[in-house]
Amino acid sequence: MPHPSADASASVAHPEAVTTTLRVNGQACTLTLDPRASLLDTLRETLHLTGTKKGCDHGQCGACTVHMDGRRVNACLVLAVCAGGRDITTIEGLGTEASPHPLQTAFVEHDGYQCGYCTAGQIMSAAALLDEPCGDHDDDVRELMSGNICRCGAYSNIVAAIQHVRGNR
Repeated sequence: MPHPSADASASVAHPEAVTTTLRVNGQACTLTLDPRASLLDTLRETLHLTGTKKGCDHGQCGACTVHMDGRRVNACLVLAVCAGGRDITTIEGLGTEASPHPLQTAFVEHDGYQCGYCTAGQIMSAAALLDEPCGDHDDDVRELMSGNICRCGAYSNIVAAIQHVRGNR
């Protein structure tokens, strides 16, 4: 699993720069950031964790879904400084190549992706769904996944992968 990598050159020379520590995928990263930087941009551009995708940058597509203290959030809507001291998990921290998360395996087995752009956000949202109250039916899963858009239309395969992991298939 790639670890966040930040160095002194990643710090921002901004007059109101703020120093904060993010705990990303189990690793503490102390950063000096522009207080306006989103968690998404910080993950991608400062920590070089590019699995989290920038889709709409308005919280409407779910491509940037990460976990913050175990709950799914759209990283584009969270200021990085507001995530200080919180546990952040990205797709890079969910599983490894040698030991993938069951959802990562199920997405491959059920072809729960097409172009793949939304896949990380879909998987992160689905992983959070596993710990949320959700009925057994496909419509229940669709409702809880409604914040994640797939422009390719792989929804039935995504639901099948989630239901497989949940034991409802």
